[in-house]
Amino acid sequence: SGSTLQKRRTATTKFANSLTMSFSKPILAEKRPRVVATSVYDWEKFTLMYYLKGALAGGICCGLTHGALTPVDVVKTRMQLNPEAYNTGMVGGFKKVIAEEGAGALLTGLAPTAVGYFIQGSIKFGGVEVFKIKFAKSLGDQSAWDNKTSIYLASAAMAEFIADVFLCPLEACRIRLVSEPTFADSLGATAARLMKEEGMVNGFYSGFVPMLFKQVPYTMAKFAVQGAVQDAMYKSGGVDPSTASGGTKMSIALTSGTIAGVVAAIISHPADSLLSKVNKKGAGGSGSMASRLMNITKETGLMTLCTQGLAARCVMIGTLTAGQFAVFDTVMDALGASKFHFHAPH
Repeated sequence: SGSTLQKRRTATTKFANSLTMSFSKPILAEKRPRVVATSVYDWEKFTLMYYLKGALAGGICCGLTHGALTPVDVVKTRMQLNPEAYNTGMVGGFKKVIAEEGAGALLTGLAPTAVGYFIQGSIKFGGVEVFKIKFAKSLGDQSAWDNKTSIYLASAAMAEFIADVFLCPLEACRIRLVSEPTFADSLGATAARLMKEEGMVNGFYSGFVPMLFKQVPYTMAKFAVQGAVQDAMYKSGGVDPSTASGGTKMSIALTSGTIAGVVAAIISHPADSLLSKVNKKGAGGSGSMASRLMNITKETGLMTLCTQGLAARCVMIGTLTAGQFAVFDTVMDALGASKFHFHAPH
């Protein structure tokens, strides 16, 4: 019928119009779920406050341990600077200092030691946390895990270089006080006299190059070895660092720190001997820094530089490093900061 035919024409027209409109509209991209890369690390917790806590913990652990070992450092430095007089070993050195100068002489240089290493420790430990976390985040989980030793080494070297700029003047004051106990009666007086008599560079930074040769390899070995031993101990015990008990953390920190300290002491000892000698007035002549260091090496002998006072330094640095990592972990826990550890990707 006419009515039916009209309905069919109308339906056909509507279909054609809708088909035309659908093709005239822009084709939208198919909506797909967004894929977000996941990480084994919670990067959001490593904020500025975390790094400040790391710096504070580093300052406390270094200032405290170096300050506590000042008597050992006094005897070790005397053995390096005056081996003819201090030739009866560590115990004999203690007895000689006490007999000739009194027990108080064992605390010579305590102020520059504690202040200097608080500043240095803040920059060193805090800097290592900053650099290793930034490296790990930029490299990605798998690459960071595969290159964790390299990350430790690079982070330690960069942090230590910056720290030494601030430590060197205070270390120069300490060594001058130990080698010449009557030079001045305080840290401020020592610094003022050095500046007046020798100037900024010769007075405070004459030992900067040997300090770098001493401290940078020492710190690189310290953090890399401690990190490797620590990871191996956690792995062998099947313990997750984030859930480990305080006693377990302390035990691992002390053991790994001792091993790392002895290795680092052996590696850095020749430069430590040079640093002690070059800060002694008149040592190596009056030429350039390079010529003075060369003269000291020739006069002392390479083997002597590598071995003189080494046993005492291994005891000192092994104890000191173990204490540093134990105190650092303890302070970080007390401040509510969970220390960064490398993790294998899922």
